[in-house]
Amino acid sequence: VGPDAHGWQPVAPSPVAFADGHPVPSELTVAEIQEIVGQFADAARRALAAGFEVAEIHGAHGYLINEFLSPYSNHRTDEYGGSYENRTRFALQVVDAVREVWPHDKPLLFRISATDWLEEDGWTADDTVRFAADLQAHGIDLLDVSTGGNASAARIPVGPGYQVPFAARVKAETSLPVAAVGLITDAEQAEKIIANGEADAVLLGRELLRSPSWARHAARELGGDVHVPDQYHRSV
Repeated sequence: VGPDAHGWQPVAPSPVAFADGHPVPSELTVAEIQEIVGQFADAARRALAAGFEVAEIHGAHGYLINEFLSPYSNHRTDEYGGSYENRTRFALQVVDAVREVWPHDKPLLFRISATDWLEEDGWTADDTVRFAADLQAHGIDLLDVSTGGNASAARIPVGPGYQVPFAARVKAETSLPVAAVGLITDAEQAEKIIANGEADAVLLGRELLRSPSWARHAARELGGDVHVPDQYHRSV
């Protein structure tokens, strides 16, 4: 683009540091982007060879895919920046590359930050609903709906189940199965999310680290019966 009528030469937007004092990333070339797409496929091949039955592409929490999706962090001016279609291009290329090597009878999940929690210039719940349909068309079997992590100054109203409404909206407005996450810690809480139709699944992280037998305790609390190997019967 040439200079404007006043003689000013436009300057391409520079990459964004996560916060003051953090390093400023370098902008990937298109060739580097394609190399990374191939590395995602390579990782899927290794996971398959190792015997994994489920794979998840992490597109949330300020990691590389999330950085491309959000207009807050994506200041590119080529085919990978600007419009919604351009900002989602890298993510969909990764999904296509992984789906090509990951068997269709094995689930492929995608984790997303449904919102940047910014008042403007960020990825939004509307974007997530739109993108969920795109992901389903490209072979994703379930959307793991988290939030945040891409903007250090975002104000996030953290509390039990605070991210569930975002999963519920995707479930209500698309046909893609969804999982809810985030400060879901007890059995009744998890059961209510499923029973109310807010999500198709609940995924736990830290709570399972704190209590590896959480699922067995939850089954007892809810009156269910879970078969476990005999070796575990005296462990809880």
